[in-house]
Amino acid sequence: MPHDQQYGLPISAVQLNHTAVYAQDRELSAEFIAAILGLQVGDPIGPFLPVDLGNGVTLDYYEKRDEPVQSQHYAFLVPDEQFDDMIARLEAVGVTYYADPSHTEPGRINRLFGGRGAYFDDPAGHNMEIMTRPYVRP
Repeated sequence: MPHDQQYGLPISAVQLNHTAVYAQDRELSAEFIAAILGLQVGDPIGPFLPVDLGNGVTLDYYEKRDEPVQSQHYAFLVPDEQFDDMIARLEAVGVTYYADPSHTEPGRINRLFGGRGAYFDDPAGHNMEIMTRPYVRP
């Protein structure tokens, strides 16, 4: 097993725990992604509004009203049997989804790596992705 050169820790011991997601309205953005993915928004922790994912990672929504929010990309590996429900929830709230990250194929999904995927914007302008198969890495 490879080890970190400086600290000697097994690289597999390193895991993402949480990440801050900037939004103009943390509640709107957290509630949106939680609703689409079928998750719950947690109780606020200081300035953060958490959305816990199934793998122990938390999206900590942070309100940033004094300057524009720069768009980021967040990709979610989702169960195949829940994908259609997520697409239906996007349609129900009038959010266009796309087969590609550049948003040139509206209302379509992709079939990369033997799975299904789609991209969509959240209320803060982040480029969100749902996919049922992880990308194949060389």
